[in-house]
Amino acid sequence: MEGGWDRARRVSRRVGRGMAGAGRATVRAGRATASGTGRAARATGRGVRLAGLTTVGGVRGAGRATRRLTHAGGAGRTGLGRLIELTAGHSAGDALVTVALASTVFFGVPVGEARGPVALYLVITMLPFALLAPFVGPILDRFRSGRRYVMAGTLFGRGLLCFAMAAAVGPGDVVTLFGGALGVLVLSKAYNVSRAAIMPSVLPADITLVSANARVALFSLVSAGALVPVGAGLSAWLGSAAVLRVAMVVFLLAGVSAVRLPRHVDSPDLEEVEEEGGGQGRAPKWRTLLQVGPAVAESVWANVAIRLFSGFLLFFLLFLVQDGGVPWLGGRDPFFDVPKTIALLAAAAGLGGLLGAVAANWARRHSPQVIVLITLAVTSVTTIVSAVLFGLWTAVAISLVTAFAQELGKLALDAIVQREIGEEVRSSTFGVVEALLQLAWVFGGLVGLLLSLTESSVAGLATLGAVLTATLGWLAVRRGRRLRTVDERISAETGGGTDPRTDEQPGAEPAQPHRRPGRSGHADLDTTLERTKPLTNPNA
Repeated sequence: MEGGWDRARRVSRRVGRGMAGAGRATVRAGRATASGTGRAARATGRGVRLAGLTTVGGVRGAGRATRRLTHAGGAGRTGLGRLIELTAGHSAGDALVTVALASTVFFGVPVGEARGPVALYLVITMLPFALLAPFVGPILDRFRSGRRYVMAGTLFGRGLLCFAMAAAVGPGDVVTLFGGALGVLVLSKAYNVSRAAIMPSVLPADITLVSANARVALFSLVSAGALVPVGAGLSAWLGSAAVLRVAMVVFLLAGVSAVRLPRHVDSPDLEEVEEEGGGQGRAPKWRTLLQVGPAVAESVWANVAIRLFSGFLLFFLLFLVQDGGVPWLGGRDPFFDVPKTIALLAAAAGLGGLLGAVAANWARRHSPQVIVLITLAVTSVTTIVSAVLFGLWTAVAISLVTAFAQELGKLALDAIVQREIGEEVRSSTFGVVEALLQLAWVFGGLVGLLLSLTESSVAGLATLGAVLTATLGWLAVRRGRRLRTVDERISAETGGGTDPRTDEQPGAEPAQPHRRPGRSGHADLDTTLERTKPLTNPNA
């Protein structure tokens, strides 16, 4: 019996020692696990911090690189760099609003029912410019000493309108949506008018007006192009209301940035105003297009023709493709279906706008008047060729060329107005120009809607090609006649002993180019002045 107890005690001790060893092993394993988990957590933390630092560093690096580009050539000293960045934010907000409205207005109903809302939208956008054009420009001219705050007001106003439209998306309040879209459009045009009017006051000494306008347009297009897919993704994920709220934040931040523009953009050249007002500092009356002089008028009408065709092409191709009235959608299993075709045409238009801005910077030393006529000529030829050989790739080509011509022609027109029109009525002139271009685009869009019902690409493109060609011929004849008249007048005044282009005697020092007073009281420039650089910013 005693031996049995001894054996039991020995077994118990062995079991205890085994359990103690197992416990120690468990503790060691727990310590190892905890140590490994700690090391893994620390490694993960270091990786997250490294990734965060890399992302932040990449964003900062991209920001510094962008800042170097926008502030190059003295643009940082004069305020042009800040204006470029501000306009890029303005374009980003407009792009988000466009995406949000497109998903609610243009593609929210079937194709057969979409023409009515689209036509209504186009008519609503036309009315304010017909009514407000005579007033917007003069109002902005009255506030030359507070243009920073005017620009900030247009941005803050759009932010509030985006908030209202976001609230109207859910219940489907069409009246608020259309009214908000109308207000956003009017304020956007008011911003563009103010921005174009202050460009000469922020122009560096080594940059021409065409080049400065091209910089602004290039960064604006890049900003808008980057925000379009972001807005489309947000619209598909969270809905149009979320996109409008993001646009609201963008506009409000841009408004704060507008207030921080340099103060000299608010300071008009008072001596020039007094001189052109008869020495009394009087504000001249509002000026119509018939009074801006032939150089500006010719450029405006060329741009009107291009903008009309741009509006036509957008809605004509859009509904022609959605109705299946194009040859490449006729097969049983076409490679390019409707969404792919629309995406391809939109990409071509975006690329054309970018190329137009780049080309404007490249052609900065050439005459803006000649650039405008060349863009109209290229558009006319491409339209006629597309009407004869209509297909997928000709449609892509005409979309690219039209966007290219619209961007390049508008930049050249802005430079002409900034150079030819005095400070005291520059906003009024830009207001009329923007109104005419918008009306032309809307009218062209309505024509495109109507002609898309015929489902005939040849009829639509041939009709607009004829209009473009006739406009080009009329402007070319008018320009040639005007230049011959100027040459004859200069030759008569100099007695034929000088060069009628430069009014210089052989071997003499170069003289200043001639400026002939036009109907507006401003200079009507001959071809020599077209090749010169305008006065630059005294703050450079």
